[in-house]
Amino acid sequence: MGKAKNAVHRAGRAERAATHRAARRRNGPLLNAGVEAAELADQPPLIAISVATIVIGALARQPAVTRSGVRMLASHLLATGVKTVLKSSIDRTRPARALKEGHHVSKGKGAEDTTLNSFPSGHTAGAVAVAQAVATESPRAGLPLQAAAIAVAALQPSGGKHYWSDVVAGAAIGWAAERIAGAGLRIAEAALHGAIEGAGRKA
Repeated sequence: MGKAKNAVHRAGRAERAATHRAARRRNGPLLNAGVEAAELADQPPLIAISVATIVIGALARQPAVTRSGVRMLASHLLATGVKTVLKSSIDRTRPARALKEGHHVSKGKGAEDTTLNSFPSGHTAGAVAVAQAVATESPRAGLPLQAAAIAVAALQPSGGKHYWSDVVAGAAIGWAAERIAGAGLRIAEAALHGAIEGAGRKA
């Protein structure tokens, strides 16, 4: 047990050291541009994209597009809910602050200080959830979004915003949220079809 605990501590120290080195090197225009572009994976843009997909599908009378938008929105909202609960439950110093004041992890106190909300990565969770939602409905259309989600995740440590464990946790949350949301939507769709068929038989 002691060896396992020591191994975990060593892995944690190595992760923090690697992330801090990456954050210190953030000085190239290309990297800075990438970090700024990754903000498209924030909550408002992803919600807007999901709603726009629903509206476009409805106006174009394309049920598959509308269904994809609904799945995107449901997956994103679920992933956001989970990451919000975790962020309020765990205080972890973001790398950019840790470079100046040291790394800190403790039980969350509901503080609104975003520099203590490193765990998990919300951008990664949202990006993965939305990308997987599209890929489930249309694998070919989902490929570029999956690539974009990977890029968003990879940029978080270099931007000084998250450690790799935050990113991995965010990706897991996004993937699981899409699976759960998809299952829920399938159940709701089946129930709706059943209700419509039942109403038709009665008529």
